[in-house]
Amino acid sequence: MQSEKDFSSIQKRIGITFKNVDLLQHAMVHRSYINENPSFRLSHNERLEFLGDAVLELVVTDYLFATFPKAAEGEMTNWRASLVNSKMLASVAQKLNIESLLYLSRGEAKAGFSKARAYILTNALEALIGAIYLDRGYNTAARFIKKFILIELPGVFEKRLDIDPKSRFQEIAQEKMKITPHYQVLHEEGPDHAKKFRIGIFLGQEHVATGEGTSKQEAQEEAARAALHEKGWE
Repeated sequence: MQSEKDFSSIQKRIGITFKNVDLLQHAMVHRSYINENPSFRLSHNERLEFLGDAVLELVVTDYLFATFPKAAEGEMTNWRASLVNSKMLASVAQKLNIESLLYLSRGEAKAGFSKARAYILTNALEALIGAIYLDRGYNTAARFIKKFILIELPGVFEKRLDIDPKSRFQEIAQEKMKITPHYQVLHEEGPDHAKKFRIGIFLGQEHVATGEGTSKQEAQEEAARAALHEKGWE
């Protein structure tokens, strides 16, 4: 049963022993589980996620500000975005095996890994940070963030993850092929308030990859990210 999870292993992995383990458990409760189990003794983790998101942003901002005194505001903004986006945080959550501790609805639990699951993992990691902050204070939360998230910063620099995928693909395409990529809407559907777009990225006449999103910008970024993978330019 989902209510019989063992939270000792995650405490060993992160090197933090909770005074109130209920806070740790609370961080793992997704809204879908509460929808199916309204009598569960804990609520969903969205308030903890809200708190953890703020703590995360402050710790990362403070670190970047202190570590790179000559960096411009725009540079630090891009570095921070590359560290706190859902792809990075979901990856960190997977390394910590947070997925095994999630309280999910039966349908959600059976679903395979997807963009939706990545968001759930991201939110759970932020909720975990909120729980650490409430249980052990700011300094312990900051140490956790430095140990498991800020450690990824050298990889951000090495892989140039601070540059958005559209800019990266355009830069490499111009360097390698002397071509500027262009985007084309292949399909769109839905009402104005809930549009979905499918957009292709092209190098000349070559259709390199396709991306989908709820805005043209999101679909273009997904297309560019897929194109980087397709060309082996990641």
